[in-house]
Order: sequence, then C-alpha cells, then structure tokens
Amino acid sequence: MHQDVEQILYTEEELRRRVKEVGAQITADYYGRQPLLISVLRGSYIFMADLTRAISLDLTVDFMVVSSYGAGTVSSGQVEIKKDLSDSIEGRDLIIVEDILDSGNTLYYLMDVLKARKPASIRLCTLMDKPDRRTKPITADYVGFTIPDAFIVGYGLDYDEKYRNLPYVGVLKPSVYQRGAEPS
Repeated sequence: MHQDVEQILYTEEELRRRVKEVGAQITADYYGRQPLLISVLRGSYIFMADLTRAISLDLTVDFMVVSSYGAGTVSSGQVEIKKDLSDSIEGRDLIIVEDILDSGNTLYYLMDVLKARKPASIRLCTLMDKPDRRTKPITADYVGFTIPDAFIVGYGLDYDEKYRNLPYVGVLKPSVYQRGAEPS
C-alpha cells in the first residue's frame, strides 16, 4: 500500500493535532447544547471516531451512506442515499461529518434532504476541503485541511475501497488509478 503513495500530505501527528483543534472549536461553539454528529460513511468513519473523542460535550451520533462516486475517481453527479438516519432530527443541532468536500454534489444534495426534516441547525465539518473542484455553492463550517486538487487516500479515504487504513493522508500515484481505467 505505502508504495502506491506518491507523497504524504499529513502525518498521523498532524491529523491528531488538527482533529483536536476542530473538536475544541465545536465544543466552544456548541457549549450547553447536545449536537447530533452525522457521519457520512464510509470515508469519514476514522475522522468521526477521533472527532467525537475530541469534543467535550454530550453528543449523539448517527450514520448515513450517501454516494456519488462508485468505484471511480470523479463524482458521477448522481447522488444516492444507501442508508438513512435511524432517528428523527427535527429540532436537533446537526453537524454533518464528512471525509472530503470535493465537487460538493453529494453534500449539497444531502443538506437539502436534511433541511426538509426541520433540524434546529445544520453545520458541515470536513476533514479535507478541495475547493478547486467545487461545482456547487457549499462551504464547510469546520475544515481540517484545505488541499490541492490531487487524489488522496488514507485515514478513511479510499480508492476502490483500498488504502482506508493508512495512518496518514497521502497523494495516490496516478499510475495506480490509471491502471484501473486501462482496457484489459
């Protein structure tokens, strides 16, 4: 796996430090409230686990599976909810926790769906923000890192369901995902 990574963007220590900072900011912003953190699976599961431990508040968590990628490297633009929330969110303070904000298609769609369910508030927290790829008018309230337009893996982020378990975030060598696009 490591040999497929062109460069490490963020080390384990840098990720740990930044997640603690984001958690402290959420703790301050939601003091006296009990937010519901919604993890958008699968990519955000490691970030979500670390983030919840970095927030010093009573909170609850839920999970959704929303996809617009399939096995490719570029968003298909077709958004599908594969697993919905378990409970009502009406009147709740929501924080959507995502691994990466890229084109914005998935999160723009998801925000509309969740707003219709009448929460008290919705904020977005993303580990990685890739603004150069944005096609929808959406911004995150909490950002771990702003990154260049490169295909990244590790710390939950994947390519074709691989590399999620890398302890750092790195740029995947183009030769890895171009291999998959070549005719057999």
